[in-house]
Amino acid sequence: MSPEYDYLFKLLLIGDSGVGKSCLLLRFADDTYSESYISTIGVDFKIKTIDLEGETIKLQIWDTAGQERFRTITSSYYRGAHGIIVVFDYTDLESFSNLCKWFEEIDRYACENVNKLLVGNKSDLNSKKVVQYATAKEFADKLGIPFIETSAKKTTNVEKAFLTIAYQIKSRIG
Repeated sequence: MSPEYDYLFKLLLIGDSGVGKSCLLLRFADDTYSESYISTIGVDFKIKTIDLEGETIKLQIWDTAGQERFRTITSSYYRGAHGIIVVFDYTDLESFSNLCKWFEEIDRYACENVNKLLVGNKSDLNSKKVVQYATAKEFADKLGIPFIETSAKKTTNVEKAFLTIAYQIKSRIG
């Protein structure tokens, strides 16, 4: 009996608390969105199966807590990750400033050739933006990784973000 998928990719969502990691995951996996903020405790995960270039890919997406007190738990989730989506909030400068810390953590705990994607979330809040697109794009370019603007609320580029990293992983290992 053949499995119901061709590939299984483990993805990790990381970034500061409150940037919208859980909202991105819920929008992508369940097409739901909630205005109320509930902090992730430890880790949560969802599975979504996608079709990419005629092949079935099962995405196991881990949503990690952004809070410092859960960081020791989080490090173990890097093991075996094929791709990592690093999220910042366009309306929160500190979440952008902390990106270096998150990428250092990836270098420390993840496998060397893990695929990475930078996501600027809450792109719908134009009047509240404190990070410019060009600044974020330049940051991603220096790291040699793709950058995508998203809005979990408006559904903007949410699917594109997950498909982009899935495509990258498939290109690397497929």
